[in-house]
Amino acid sequence: MDQGFALRTTSKGTTETRVLDQSGFPEVSFRGEYPIGMVDYTPSTGVETDNNPSLRVSLEAFSPFIPLSVDESSLPATIMRFTLKNNSPESVEATLYGWMENAVCLYNRGLDGFRFNRISQKKGYSLLECWVEKAAVKNIPQRPEIPFEDWSNEAYAGWIAEGNAFGKGPIRKSDIPDYQGDVGGDTDRVVNSHSLAETAPEVGSRDGATGKLTSKTFTIERKFINFWIGGGGHKNKTCLNILVDGKVVCSETGNNDNRMSQKSLDVREFEGKEACIQIVDAESGAWGNIGVGRITFSDQPVQVEELENVFDYGTMGLALLNSNANYARSSTPDRGLTGDSGKESSARLQDTLIGAIGRTVKLEAGDSAEVTFAIIWNFPNLSQPGKGRYYASKYTDAGALAAYLAKNIGGLYTQTKLWRDTWYDSTLPYWFLDRTFVNASTLATSTAFRFYDGKFWGWEGVGCCQGTCTHVWHYEQTMGRIFPELDIVLREKTDFNPADSYKGDGVVEYRGKGTGAAIDGQAGIILRSLRDHQMSPDNAFLERNWQKIKQSLEWLIQQDGTEDGILKKNQHNTLDAEWFGDVAWLSGLYLAALRAGEVMAAEMGDAGFAAKCRRILIAGQQNFVKRMWNGEYFIQVGKPDKANMVGSYDGCEIDQVLGQGWAWQVGLGQVLPKQETRQALKSLWKYNFTPDVGPYREAYKPGRWYAMAGEAGTLMCSWPKGESKRVKTNFDFYFNECMNGFEHQLAGHMIWENMLLEGLAIERAIHDRYHAIRRNPWNEVECGDHYARSMASYGVFLAACGFEYHGPKGHIGFAPRLTPENFKAPFTSAEGWGSYEQKAEGTRLKAEVRIKYGKLKVKSVALALINGVKPESVKILINGKAVPGRISVNEGRAVVTLDSEIVVNKGEKLELLV
Repeated sequence: MDQGFALRTTSKGTTETRVLDQSGFPEVSFRGEYPIGMVDYTPSTGVETDNNPSLRVSLEAFSPFIPLSVDESSLPATIMRFTLKNNSPESVEATLYGWMENAVCLYNRGLDGFRFNRISQKKGYSLLECWVEKAAVKNIPQRPEIPFEDWSNEAYAGWIAEGNAFGKGPIRKSDIPDYQGDVGGDTDRVVNSHSLAETAPEVGSRDGATGKLTSKTFTIERKFINFWIGGGGHKNKTCLNILVDGKVVCSETGNNDNRMSQKSLDVREFEGKEACIQIVDAESGAWGNIGVGRITFSDQPVQVEELENVFDYGTMGLALLNSNANYARSSTPDRGLTGDSGKESSARLQDTLIGAIGRTVKLEAGDSAEVTFAIIWNFPNLSQPGKGRYYASKYTDAGALAAYLAKNIGGLYTQTKLWRDTWYDSTLPYWFLDRTFVNASTLATSTAFRFYDGKFWGWEGVGCCQGTCTHVWHYEQTMGRIFPELDIVLREKTDFNPADSYKGDGVVEYRGKGTGAAIDGQAGIILRSLRDHQMSPDNAFLERNWQKIKQSLEWLIQQDGTEDGILKKNQHNTLDAEWFGDVAWLSGLYLAALRAGEVMAAEMGDAGFAAKCRRILIAGQQNFVKRMWNGEYFIQVGKPDKANMVGSYDGCEIDQVLGQGWAWQVGLGQVLPKQETRQALKSLWKYNFTPDVGPYREAYKPGRWYAMAGEAGTLMCSWPKGESKRVKTNFDFYFNECMNGFEHQLAGHMIWENMLLEGLAIERAIHDRYHAIRRNPWNEVECGDHYARSMASYGVFLAACGFEYHGPKGHIGFAPRLTPENFKAPFTSAEGWGSYEQKAEGTRLKAEVRIKYGKLKVKSVALALINGVKPESVKILINGKAVPGRISVNEGRAVVTLDSEIVVNKGEKLELLV
């Protein structure tokens, strides 16, 4: 898609046009503070040069992002807020304009239809609106199709294979690895460069293979070449090319999906010429593969669906907000420099149609002006049939969204900026604030979706591993705190919905109906339900869902069997295998779930079930050490008859005390044995963290290289006692990897346990790996881009704050781990967010809660006392007015309880002096 902005200036009789990118402004700089990206196109030297023009240009780019406000944070829009400032002594006339390609049905150009652009001048704003319409049906006789290839032979007949990606011949679909799923197509055999790769069987090795298949020469005798294609979406690298006279004349890629779809290439202008087909896999990274099915020649393009039903059908546009456009082109051949100034233009669907819109301002010396655009879209259909997009239930098309933005842009900008400013107004390290919040952006990527009916759904990573997988998504601590409404929707429309994931026996199927249970995902559902309750303003969520929460925990207890607190049955988990025996990692999560169940049962008045959970928990705490502690760390004690099944066994596994890490996140206190848990964390630091993974990965090559030689990381599992029990089959290669989400969880747990150096080092290692010089800082990759598990990073921030919260009880608390004598950080609650600050003042501690958005109900506040502070009394002020309350102190923790619950509203502050 071709889209951008340009600036045309006239000063002292000279006119010049610069594109707003590095070609037009070589010294452009960018700084990202999610959710706002800031671009400075011109340095502030004050000296006018070719690279430093007299007109200074800066940009704030964002999509509206307001914690707790799901709908306003889900708008399909990117705001481009430019500021122009005239630094010269002369007046300058400036036209800032943007151009946009009509990219509706961009991936379905082969369908029969037309593109339309329209310029509309509205009250207070202008809009370039883009849409498509299907062509009228014509009854023209068609020549019969010509079959070209159905891959029915075992060898490549009429094709030349090069490289190691395509093997000796097509593969039967039944022989394709299960993890690729159903690749689709209507033939028994297909080309698939992942499953055919002549390499080691690991995923990374298969995608690393490269090569190409070249067909025999043929004469183009039909208007279209139709085919099935899947795999990577890398232009010119994972593709099917048509070559005429040895040159590529048209090409198509996959869509980063193993499942093939039908595509067409328009070759009518080459009819009568000699050509060949080339299937290319030249990509060795993620989605480095290509799949191709049946190929035919036809006078009709593939019309699998009506135009209105394809996934990229819809409307889009470029809106100029806060003013009307005095520069507009409904069609332009040169990105807005010239073109049709009429209100409407059209083109065939196969062709490119670009429009432009902008504003001209005159700036005297020292003047400045703001020019705000909105890139908007409305694509109501999802590639998942029948689902649709939630925003389409709110806005009929891009025009309706533009009208909403024009009316509300002031508040959307102010509140988005307020959150950004509140987040970064903290004593925590700047890099730490970056890394712990950056993965909130995952919710704005194609990892996460909201269906038309309001249901939330997510991949593990973009296009990879469906079903809002419970054993991956339970690691995230971001959505549940920033947008708790979405997490509650996930519980009620998916996890506890009998029509979806919930079975009558209490199982929450980990990828939806028919997928079965995952032990860690099941325990995670219990813990997330407690978090959802705590992030609610009242008890309504727990009351609605208690029976299903209880039944889900009862099913988990059944996997214990003897109710001694240790799981015994088959334990499917996030490492994609059944584990057997006593597994510290999984039984530890079970114990945390029992404690959560006890707490929720008590709140529901279910004393009998609370007592049951407590009894099993106490037994489990004893057996946890007795059966799985080796003196340094917790292990897996396998079953003799399953000794050949993959597991960590006597290895030092990264999640061995995850249950305790989860317990801290939801205020459950000490669940796993304190001394041994801390020692286990020290062993993980000793054996699994390395400042350079290179030597280890050189010795242990299987697995994906999320950390490269010279980079620090924490290994999934180490083997300090030797590898005599290690089973190097199935997904054992996971243990050699450094996976970001697991590392975030471990870092946060260490910080909760006051292992600050170790926790910060692990978190910083991830941050350094994702430095912009190496990787995309906003895309932490695991099995797919923008991987959901990495949203565990927000839990690291919560650990640094020592945050605790219970909305229905009106309780909030902080126990800062870094600079507690002078600490400031943001927080979110059920109905509002703001900033918390504390300072030591001699022998007293002053704490302040300011509400920036919404409101906060408060009945009690917990504070961690720091050295030298000796509380004897408490003074409580709301907006400077004293309110009555009392203080209790126990083991360095003070709890201030108000006589009556109060509400702190936006703009107000609560002060405590203890």
